[in-house]
Amino acid sequence: MNIIKAPFSGGGLGHGNGANKAPDVVVDKLKDIFSNEDKVECKFEVEDLVLDEANIEESHNKIFDKLRSHSEKAIIIGGDHSITYPAVKGFSKNVKDFKLIVFDAHPDLMDNFVPPSQEDYLRVLIEEEIVAAEDVIIVGVRNWDEKEITYLEEKKIKHFTCKQIFEKGIKSVMSEIVVECDKPIYLSIDIDCVDPVEAIGTGYTEHGGLSSRELLYALQQLKLTGKIAMCDVVEINPDKDVKDITSMLGAKIIAELCDF
Repeated sequence: MNIIKAPFSGGGLGHGNGANKAPDVVVDKLKDIFSNEDKVECKFEVEDLVLDEANIEESHNKIFDKLRSHSEKAIIIGGDHSITYPAVKGFSKNVKDFKLIVFDAHPDLMDNFVPPSQEDYLRVLIEEEIVAAEDVIIVGVRNWDEKEITYLEEKKIKHFTCKQIFEKGIKSVMSEIVVECDKPIYLSIDIDCVDPVEAIGTGYTEHGGLSSRELLYALQQLKLTGKIAMCDVVEINPDKDVKDITSMLGAKIIAELCDF
C-alpha cells in the first residue's frame, strides 16, 4: 500500500496548528505494527509531499496534482481536514462516479470559501459538483452549526449521528451503509470522530464520540466491500496528544486498511 504524507495545517483556522507533524509521527508508530487484525502483514511505500504552511493555495494545488496523477490505491496522512478537498478533487479526475464516506464529529459544511478551510471543504466539494450530495455519507457527527444543519437538510445528505449509532448499534448502522456501497469509495477519517478519551490529540475535541473499537469495526466492514479506492486520515495533532495515544490510533487505523 502507498502512503502519501501531506503535512499541512494551514487550513485549520489555528486549531490545526501541529497537525502537520502527524504524518511523520504516525508513520513512525506504524513500524511497531507487524500485521493487522486479519493477520495481513503491513507493508507500505511512503512518499513525502513538500507543502508550504503559509500558502494554502499552493499546498492544495500540490496535493491535487499528486492525486490527479496517482491512479493506484493510497492512504493520505494529513494534516488538517482541508487537505481532503484537493485530494478528492484530484481523485475525481481518475474516478468519475464515487461515494465519499466521512467519519467526523462535524459536517464541515460551514461556507463556500475557496480555498476551503477544514470547516468548509465538504461544502465546496458539493458546490463545485466534484461529488454529488446523494453520494456523501457522514458518520459520527455530534456537533454542528445552524447553517450546517440547514445545508444537510436541504441537500438531503445522509448522516449518522453518534446518538443514532448508540441507539441502533454500530453493526446495524454499518449494515445500512454497506448496502449503499455500490461505487468506488473515497474514505476520509477525521480522528475527532473518536471520543477524546481515546483520541485527545486533535484540534476539536467533542465528547460522546465513537470508541476506537466501533471505528475499527466500521472500517473493517467497509474494507470487506472491496470498494475502497482511496483514503485519508486527518486531524491528528501530536502537539495536543498524550503519550502518543492518538498517533498510535492513527497507525492502527492505517494498519487495518493496509490491504483495502
